Amino acid sequence: MKIICIGRNYAKHAAEMNADVPTSPMFFMKPDTSLLKENQFYYPDFTRDLHHEIELVVKITKHGKHIAPEHAGNYYEKIGLGIDFTARDIQKECKAKGHPWEKAKAFDNAAFLAPQFIDKNELDLNNISFSLKVNGETVQDGNTTDMIFTIDQLICEVSKFVTLKQGDLIYTGTPEGVGAVNRGDKLEGYIGDARLFKLDIK
Repeated sequence: MKIICIGRNYAKHAAEMNADVPTSPMFFMKPDTSLLKENQFYYPDFTRDLHHEIELVVKITKHGKHIAPEHAGNYYEKIGLGIDFTARDIQKECKAKGHPWEKAKAFDNAAFLAPQFIDKNELDLNNISFSLKVNGETVQDGNTTDMIFTIDQLICEVSKFVTLKQGDLIYTGTPEGVGAVNRGDKLEGYIGDARLFKLDIK
């Protein structure tokens, strides 16, 4: 099982990170040890600036390579929610030195996954609203209408370089509003009005 994360797939998020908007999908990967399915996240002791990034997640349902655009929709059945946790201070330090920054993104439990998914046939894939609340306040509010690259486009692009297998997860990018989390925070993730998770930061 692979965790494939898409970077800068929302223009306003790219702007808040002072980064260029990509002309083709950017992606990086997290190991399976990054996956967190429990409703508690323990704040790691190696960072003082941990950020939340809420993302829609698709789970690949079958093996695929060089997937054509017209067939991409056949490779997933459900839409979920996840958080790409980022040690922002470590990421900035690595970038400043020109180093890879996997340790800022790929650490244990850095990819939270909500316990439930929604059948894609129950959703308008071109108009999925999703949001993150921290301590009851909405801090991120996104919609697939604002994606630079659609889910199907992401599947096509990633499969050019990496063979997709059943069970692989694609975190499809985060909207603007990323920010710090602290011990004691309570995070809630929504697709539309449906709450898909509640996560405690310990």
